[in-house]
Amino acid sequence: MAKMKSILVAVDGSETSDRAVQHAIDLIASGSAAELHLINVQPALSGAVAAFVSRDQIDQHHREEGEKALASAVALAKKANVPAKVHIGVGRQGEVVADFARKLDAGLVVLGTRGHTGLAGVLLGSVAQDVIAHSKVPVTLVK
Repeated sequence: MAKMKSILVAVDGSETSDRAVQHAIDLIASGSAAELHLINVQPALSGAVAAFVSRDQIDQHHREEGEKALASAVALAKKANVPAKVHIGVGRQGEVVADFARKLDAGLVVLGTRGHTGLAGVLLGSVAQDVIAHSKVPVTLVK
């Protein structure tokens, strides 16, 4: 397998997400990729919220929630002495993750799957399905 420039791991702060981060760290340690990127995607707030809350407050909310969700992933990377670049996106998870993967020239997207929505969701997880549907690079799901 040729060495990838980077691996993008979508994280949400869950144990499954941490397992996905550890998988990516292991891949980097084995020489499969050069860079680790971690991303958390925050849901966009409805337009009605913007009528009552300033843009700065909304941005601060997304940043704070994103940092909370990224904290355990950042700690895992630090413990493994693997430098990680962190990103916080806002919007639909699959679209945002796929867009970041393209911009970063990532050779692989890794994410955990929990499977909570519908029959297909039980098998993959709705966020995983969304990422797979939008990604142009291979996606590895970690259970």
